[in-house]
Amino acid sequence: MTLHSSNDTKEKILNVAERLFAENGFAGTSLRNIIGEAEVNLSAVNYHYGSKEELFRAVVERIAKSVVKGQLEKLAQCEAENDNPSVEEILEAFITPPLQIVLNSGDRSTYCARFMGRCRVEPDSIREIAEEEFRGNQKAFLDAFGRSLPDFSRNELAWKLDLVIAVLVRTLSEAKKTNALIQDTSPEHIQAVASKLVSFLASGLRS
Repeated sequence: MTLHSSNDTKEKILNVAERLFAENGFAGTSLRNIIGEAEVNLSAVNYHYGSKEELFRAVVERIAKSVVKGQLEKLAQCEAENDNPSVEEILEAFITPPLQIVLNSGDRSTYCARFMGRCRVEPDSIREIAEEEFRGNQKAFLDAFGRSLPDFSRNELAWKLDLVIAVLVRTLSEAKKTNALIQDTSPEHIQAVASKLVSFLASGLRS
């Protein structure tokens, strides 16, 4: 197997797994389903990923890698411009990158968003896999919110950030549906949606 064909096979498996996990959840998706739709054999899945859990982790990692990078870069930019950025600036750094990245992921955009939503309702052991991939950047944002909102405990801020994530995931998973907040993926529209979400969520973080 050449490197090129190996990478193509990995990508095909990931794409199918992401879609099936999004549609059916972890328990409702079997390796047999994945290999059948990806038109590969079980040995290819075992060779690249080893197990269904590791394949699920790989799907999360692919999304998290770019989202986390975008969020942390935007937060660093905010903090470079202002030692103590406002709640709105921190929220904008948290919300805008995933909107841009997920909604501009081509044919994967719908399933990518739905997969992120599914991750939040999986059993604890599976949800933990997803949460591990985002834990580092959530710490960075909790630190930033803690400096901006010193009257709240760490636990309160963690609870509030979890609600921010829930709103973000809901917005992404409902994108492009009738009456959804997101109707197109132009940079201007995504920025306008991000601004609306920031305005809405900032009040909740401060209350």
